[in-house]
Amino acid sequence: MDVEPFGPGSMHWDTAGEYRNLLVAGSALVLQTMHPAVGAAVAEHSTYKDDPWGRLERTLTSVQLWVYGGEDGPAEGQRLRELHKPISGVDEQGRHYHALNGEAWAWVHLSLFERFIALNRHFGTPFTREQERRLYAESRQLGAILRVPEREMPEDVDAFWRYFERMVGDRLEPHATALDVLSVMRGTPAPPRLPAPLRRLWTPVGAGAGEFNYFVTVGTLPPAVREKLGLRWTARDERRLRQLGHAVAMLTPRLPERLRYMPIAYQARRAERNARRRRMERMPA
Repeated sequence: MDVEPFGPGSMHWDTAGEYRNLLVAGSALVLQTMHPAVGAAVAEHSTYKDDPWGRLERTLTSVQLWVYGGEDGPAEGQRLRELHKPISGVDEQGRHYHALNGEAWAWVHLSLFERFIALNRHFGTPFTREQERRLYAESRQLGAILRVPEREMPEDVDAFWRYFERMVGDRLEPHATALDVLSVMRGTPAPPRLPAPLRRLWTPVGAGAGEFNYFVTVGTLPPAVREKLGLRWTARDERRLRQLGHAVAMLTPRLPERLRYMPIAYQARRAERNARRRRMERMPA
């Protein structure tokens, strides 16, 4: 299947590789694992407990390749499908699941679009309706890269929000895996490559990082999702999140590009600029 790769000028090119996305990474996993098939598959086959740093690194690499990998993007999408083909089983309630179930595979992808919207609402400048429409059109393009069945993707952004509300209300559940993800993130382990002398200092750092991650994850979840999971969120919490969001929104545009973007994204953006500069130098005066 021929799929047009992303490139300069697309909204994903400018946003998908930002470190800022890490602020909604936890909530994305919570939303995804509230789908019963995804929750069961992650519980049985994911390494999020045993190797959380490795899983995060692999996920970030894959996501960056979708957008910044050029022709390697569709190849990465196909690799992921092949990787998930053998993942199937029966959950604790006797329900059969498969990682490539059309609805489940689409939910993992489409929930990321909602998280992009939430990211900019909480930690940047909220998108206009036109920007939402444009970003969703690109999200459908990304769905093609990931081999999401077209029938599972709402045709436009208005249909998407109806789909999202229906999924939250009727399909998602307070799955044990989603609750476990929330619990695990509060005890962030030391990074595997952290030098031995620094490991003794990690305990308080890890506890603080875990609580911060939990706070941001719970705060950026849709209220209906928090309610379904039985999560407490106060007016004081909301004020603290807004203060944090304002600080991130002010700081992010001022960062140097190499500090704002993850490595693959930064290298791709720099390579594209250099190539464009060389093309302009070759043009006749």
